[in-house]
Amino acid sequence: MNLPADFTAWMRQALADAEAALERWVPADAPAGLGEAMRYGVLDGGKRLRPLLVRAAAEAVHGAPIAALRAGVAVELIHAYSLVHDDMPCMDNDVLRRGKPTVHVRYGEAGAMLAGDAMQALAFEVLTPEPGADGAQEMAPALQARLCALLARAAGHAGMAGGQAIDLASIGRSLDEAQLRDMHRRKTGALLQCSVLMGAATGSTTAAQWAALADYGDAIGVAFQVVDDILDVTQGSDKLGKTAGKDLEQDKPTYVTVLGLEAARAEAKRLHAQALAALQRSGLPDREHLKQLADMVVDREH
Repeated sequence: MNLPADFTAWMRQALADAEAALERWVPADAPAGLGEAMRYGVLDGGKRLRPLLVRAAAEAVHGAPIAALRAGVAVELIHAYSLVHDDMPCMDNDVLRRGKPTVHVRYGEAGAMLAGDAMQALAFEVLTPEPGADGAQEMAPALQARLCALLARAAGHAGMAGGQAIDLASIGRSLDEAQLRDMHRRKTGALLQCSVLMGAATGSTTAAQWAALADYGDAIGVAFQVVDDILDVTQGSDKLGKTAGKDLEQDKPTYVTVLGLEAARAEAKRLHAQALAALQRSGLPDREHLKQLADMVVDREH
């Protein structure tokens, strides 16, 4: 897709900042090769959509920049840990992620399990910096607690982990559209919505603006999964950077199997319009980057 030049420049800078922070805060010296496995699992790959959403939402509410950077790194660590665990033989048993062998292929199952565990813990460490650490002055205890609560709830039983449990329990079963949406709202959508809300938490919003941003994040979260399901059957592994057709092979319900390809495309467009309407309702003047991220989510090719 063709992105506006100013947005491309903004995104390039935001991605560079997120990558540099991950490079700085994910330790290389964790014992017995653990640091190497952690860094392999999170550095040098991925769309970094979650840190981009955090940053765009923070800018829309004039939030604290370094607090937003820490929040973006934290949510990316949770996302990366979930992929490390999801790829393991006990779950999706995948061998390709971000165009390279998965962590358990490279470091063994025990190494992958520990790397994921350590990344999950590190996410909350990043959100609770020691006094004097970079950005600590922007993160009062109340903000640290709020960010930790948002992330924990999105990642736990009511969010991502719960959605993954439903996903594994649904192999070979038929789900209706409402059940499928519930699964993906938890598994994928919760962390994307959380990214928006963590960014918003670094600044100031009215109750109406917070609700509008929550609705935007919810719509984008589900839209991302709808597009993911479409790409899984329309793109090859070389384009996706992961094994294409895996859901179909494992007999998992997807938006394509439940709705059909054209109806799934229509659903992605509907959710995109819903996200833009929520942004409009927020009344936030600096919302353009959130709008462009919504466009990117729906129009992406990998």
